[in-house]
Amino acid sequence: MAPTPPPPLPTGRQHVLELDDQRAVVAAVGASLREYAVGGRDVVLPYAQDAMAPAFSGTVLAPWPNRLRDGEFRFEGVTYEVPLTEHDRQTSLHGLVAHTTFTTVDETPSSVTLEHVVVPTTGYPWPVRLQVTYTLTGAGLRVSTDVTNLGTSTAPFGLGFHPWLSPGDGPVDETTLQVDAARHVTVDTRLLPTGTEALAGRYDLRAATPLRGIALDDAWVQPIRDEDGLTWARFGGADGRTVAMWADASFHAWQVCTGDLVPPIKRRGVAIEPMTCIADAFRTGDDLIRLAPGESRELTWGLQLV
Repeated sequence: MAPTPPPPLPTGRQHVLELDDQRAVVAAVGASLREYAVGGRDVVLPYAQDAMAPAFSGTVLAPWPNRLRDGEFRFEGVTYEVPLTEHDRQTSLHGLVAHTTFTTVDETPSSVTLEHVVVPTTGYPWPVRLQVTYTLTGAGLRVSTDVTNLGTSTAPFGLGFHPWLSPGDGPVDETTLQVDAARHVTVDTRLLPTGTEALAGRYDLRAATPLRGIALDDAWVQPIRDEDGLTWARFGGADGRTVAMWADASFHAWQVCTGDLVPPIKRRGVAIEPMTCIADAFRTGDDLIRLAPGESRELTWGLQLV
C-alpha cells in the first residue's frame, strides 16, 4: 500500500531567492512575501510555511485593496455584489486573490514571476491576469506587477501589497515611522473613508516620528514624490537600521497598521501597504484604475534595508 502523501502546505510552493547577503522566500498562495532578510536581519516578519498567512502577511491585494462597503458596488450602470469577508464591519476585505494559488511562470536564483487569472464571477466578471515578479537587486527587493484585462469590457481595478515590516530586535515602541504623503484619510467606525484632512499630531508623519504609544490603522493620500517620481515610507528600527519602502507613480496611497488589535501580530511589526487606491474605491471611483479590454499596466514598488 502506497504511503499517504503529506497534506499540501497552506502556503503552497516555496520560491527561495538569494543574492549576496539577501534572502527572500515567496509563497505561491497569495504570491506572498513570506520571508525577506538582509544579512540575517529580518526586513519583513517571517511566518511558517505550514501556516496560513497571518493577517494577510506579504500577500497581493487585488482586484481591490482594503475594504469595500457592504460587498457591493456599481460600475458603468450595473450593480455587483461580492462575498463579505469581514462580517463585524460588513465589508469585503483585500480583494479576491490573497488566499489563491499563483502559478510559476519564470524563476532564476534571484527572481521569480508568479501568475494568477482572476476567475470571472457574477460579483467580479472580469478575467484579469496578474503577473507578479519579485527580484533581488543590488538596491534591494523590487516587486513589479503586470496586470492585463483579458476580457471584452472595461474592468475596475485596484492593487495593494501587505508586508508586515520587522522592527529588528527591538519592540515597535522603539521604532520611528516616516510616510511621504500630504493628507490623512478620515474614517468612520467601520474604517471606511469619510474624507481627508490636513496633517496634524500623530498623523503628521512627514518626518521620522516615534511610534511609542501610537496605534494606527490609517491611510494617507497625495503622496510626496522625489525627483524620480517615487514616494517613500521609512520604518526605523531600534537597531539603527531603516526599512525603506518605495512605490512608483501607479500608487496613490499608503496604509499603515501597527497591529495593536490584530491577534496574529499584536504589535510585533508594522504593516506599510502601498496601494493604488484607498478603501471603497469601487464605490467612490477615487483613483480607481479602469482597464480597457486588452489593456496592460505595470506597477512597481520595492524594499531596502539601510
